[in-house]
Amino acid sequence: MHLRTDELRALVEQYLAELALTAELGTLEPAMRHALGGKRVRPVLCLATGAAIGARVENLLPAAAAVELVHSFSLVHDDLPSLDDDRERRGAPSVWAQYGEATAILAGDALLAEAIRLALTYPTAAVARELIEATLAMIGGQQLDLEGGAPLDRLHSLKTGALFSASVMCGLWAAEVPVSEHAPWRSFAGELGLLFQIVDDVLDGDGYVLEVGEERARSLADEAAERAQARLAEIDADTSVLEEIVGELAVRTA
Repeated sequence: MHLRTDELRALVEQYLAELALTAELGTLEPAMRHALGGKRVRPVLCLATGAAIGARVENLLPAAAAVELVHSFSLVHDDLPSLDDDRERRGAPSVWAQYGEATAILAGDALLAEAIRLALTYPTAAVARELIEATLAMIGGQQLDLEGGAPLDRLHSLKTGALFSASVMCGLWAAEVPVSEHAPWRSFAGELGLLFQIVDDVLDGDGYVLEVGEERARSLADEAAERAQARLAEIDADTSVLEEIVGELAVRTA
């Protein structure tokens, strides 16, 4: 019997709380841990993917945590005055506002390095490679955003979709699923990332809402959710928890 999403989330929280950061980081640890908030959507997705094909959740936790550390790194750097200049994150001071810009830069760097260290604990470099490729896509997407004028779907596929795809694929790599079985999972991940971003835009009133209007944006989100569920139906695995995740993301209000 698969664990529910709230149980998977609790496992992620416990793992992150007990995660021993590299000793050399010293006084950076409080700033790094300050960055580790959020709903854990991506690591839960990683665990649920691996569990769907029968992998032990304990074996998936390093990959799931690595995905979350990369996500946290990206937010720490995005909040910096030189980028989005956000003083607040999740109802609390952003890392740079709390600890200073220099410490925030170093904390973000360290979160990324710790993520790769975790990803490299597996027998092959596949998890790390997937995560690095997603990180590079995110960084490229951020640069496109700074330059302006990029097509919205391209921008979102890099800034949001890449790490959603990595969340799913790192679960598969950690579970040692053959490459020949990856295609439908990547298709599912792409639809899920699109769903997440469109709903985000609806909640924030930007992105797709500004481009096509709120009503059409909601329709696009519903269509992405339907396609994600259809992709799951094509996969020979117990995807019930993943179906639940799609449903939750489609109706989220925050």
